[in-house]
Amino acid sequence: MKTVGHFHSESSSPGGSQLIINQSSVTFAQHISRNKKFVCSEDCLPGYRKINRGEPICCFSCIPCSIGEISNLTDMKNCISCPDDEWPDEKKSNCIKKHINFLSYKDYLGLAIEILSVFFFTVTLVVLVIFIIYRDTPIVKANNRILSYIILVNLQMSFLCPFLYIGQPTMITCAMRQVAFSMFFTAVISSVIAKTLIVLLAFHSTTPGSWLRSWTGKQTSVYIVLFCSSIEVIICMWSLIWNTPYPFKDTKSEMETIILTCDDGSGIAFYVIHGYILFLAMFSFVLAFLVRKLPDRFNEAHYITFSMLVFCSVWIAFIPTYLSIKGKYLVAVEVFAIMASSAGLLCCIFFSKCYKVLINHQINSKIQLFKVPQSKNI
Repeated sequence: MKTVGHFHSESSSPGGSQLIINQSSVTFAQHISRNKKFVCSEDCLPGYRKINRGEPICCFSCIPCSIGEISNLTDMKNCISCPDDEWPDEKKSNCIKKHINFLSYKDYLGLAIEILSVFFFTVTLVVLVIFIIYRDTPIVKANNRILSYIILVNLQMSFLCPFLYIGQPTMITCAMRQVAFSMFFTAVISSVIAKTLIVLLAFHSTTPGSWLRSWTGKQTSVYIVLFCSSIEVIICMWSLIWNTPYPFKDTKSEMETIILTCDDGSGIAFYVIHGYILFLAMFSFVLAFLVRKLPDRFNEAHYITFSMLVFCSVWIAFIPTYLSIKGKYLVAVEVFAIMASSAGLLCCIFFSKCYKVLINHQINSKIQLFKVPQSKNI
C-alpha cells in the first residue's frame, strides 16, 4: 500500500474538502505507458476535423473536411480553405495546383477543328479559283461576280477564325475573336443582300425611264455592302472601347480545374454584335424569299433563301448551348457554329453553280441565258 494523495479540508471549496494527488508517486504497470491518453475517441487524422459530442471533452467525432478545404494536422478543430488556384488532394491533407483547361492544339477536339478549318478553307479557295477561271461565263456573270468574289474571300477568312479560339487566350486573340468573325459574316451577308436586292430592283425597273433603273448598277451593290458593314464596324469599335475582352481565369465553374477563357465583357455588346448579324440574315432571307420565283434563268434566290435558313438555324440553336456549358467545350461549340454556318452558305450558294460550270456545260451558255422560264405565282 502506498499513499499517493490526501484530502485537504477547505471551507472555501464546494464540498468542504479537496483531493490532492501526487502524480510522481503513482506507479504504472509495465504494460501501461505513463503517456497513455485515456479518451473515448481516436485521434482525428489529417483530412478530418473534430467536433465535440458534449461532455466529457475527450469524446468527439471526426468528420471529413468540406469541399475545397484541408486539415494537415491531427485533431484540428477547423479545416483550412485552399487558395483559388489550388485544390485538396485525395486525402484532403494538402492543397495541390488545379489542372488548367483550355482548347489546346494538342487536344483531339482542337486537332479536329484545325483539320476542318483547313479543309473548308481549301474548298472555298478552289471554288474561288473556279469562279475566276470561268468569270466570263453566264452563270458567274449573271449574279454579280464581284459580290461572289467578296463572299468567297470573306468565307475563307471566316474558316480561319477558329484558329483565334484554339490555344491559350491572350489579349490580342480575345479582342479579335468576336470582331473578326462578325466583320467577315457581315460582309458575306451584306453581299448576299446586295445580290438579292439588285435582282429585285432590276425586275421592277423594266419600264423605260424608271427611276429604279439608276439603282441597279454595280455601284449600288458596293454601297449596300459598305453601309451594312460600316454599322458592324461601329458596333465592334464601341464594344472594344466600352469593355474590351480580356483573358480570364475561371476558378468557380469547375472545382478541380482552372478554365482559361476570354471574358467578353458586357453581355449587351456580345448580343448586339450577334443580333445585328442575325437581323441582316433574316432581312436577306425575306428578300430572297420574295424574289425566289422571279423569271430569271440563273436566279439564285432560292439557294440564298435556304442558305439563310441554315445560317439562322445554326445561330439560334447556338444561343441556349452557349448559356448552358462552360470551358473548352463552350469554345468548341462557338467554333463549330462559325464553321457550320459558313459551310452552309458555301454549299447552298456556290456548289450548284460549280456543278453547272464544270459538269453541266450546256446550261452555262448564252442560249440558256435568254431562255427565260415562265414566272410562277409567289
